[in-house]
Amino acid sequence: MSVFMDLNIISSNDKNRLKSIIETAAHLGYSTVAINYVVEPQQKKQEIPKPQSVSDIFDKFPIVQGKSSPIKVLNRLTIIASDASHFRPTNEYKSFDLVAVYPKTEKLFHAACMTFDVDIICIAVAEKQPFHFKRAPVNGAIDRGVFFETCYAAAIRDTTMRRYTIANAISLMEVCKGKNVIMSSGAERPLELRGPYDIANLGLVFSLSEGDAKAAVSTNCRAVLLHGETRATASGVVYTMKKPKTPQKQEEESPVSKKCMRCSAHSWCPVLTAT
Repeated sequence: MSVFMDLNIISSNDKNRLKSIIETAAHLGYSTVAINYVVEPQQKKQEIPKPQSVSDIFDKFPIVQGKSSPIKVLNRLTIIASDASHFRPTNEYKSFDLVAVYPKTEKLFHAACMTFDVDIICIAVAEKQPFHFKRAPVNGAIDRGVFFETCYAAAIRDTTMRRYTIANAISLMEVCKGKNVIMSSGAERPLELRGPYDIANLGLVFSLSEGDAKAAVSTNCRAVLLHGETRATASGVVYTMKKPKTPQKQEEESPVSKKCMRCSAHSWCPVLTAT
């Protein structure tokens, strides 16, 4: 059975509303959702919000319909960039599981595809795409494992936005050929969520094939999560995790009991003596 994900639930200060959206997502069959913190830097000032702990939202996470496991909730940061100085990765970015950028100009779109250390590049849905997608940067992003996102909630809110959403999505699909595309909700209310199979059918309207449309809400989303993990762990080469503390106190090793890893000898080993 496919694991479905919605990687764009708009953050809200209203915890009850956010809780209701996540509960609805679990009821619709989504196994993983991401709370999206959208930041639009003004001039050169950036105020990156701290993601709220998911344990503050739920005492007990809702069970995903059709599965026995609870829904998984992640944190995501989206930077709306209209200037190159707006995207400056800092330690604050590391607090988020996923990092996305919404480039407002063609130059920034090219930079996002080729150089920005992000997991997702967002496509305009509320306005006409201000530039044409070019094959070279799009293929560069695909080669780097970066994914393009189109959201559907705006198409529910307004008919004009619906035209922009479909037109911009089709324009992207003509260039990327359905590769590295995810479809998310961008929902601000529970009523703006749709089931994963409904979204897969919407992908057909976006000129995706049946297989690519289903992948856009399942396997491609999983690839985004893996990309987010490798981005934070030196391309997957280095991964650290805290060792749980045991209640029993371990006695400190005395110099006599120290053993050499090379010959299993004790402290009289020449290797240990040299160190």
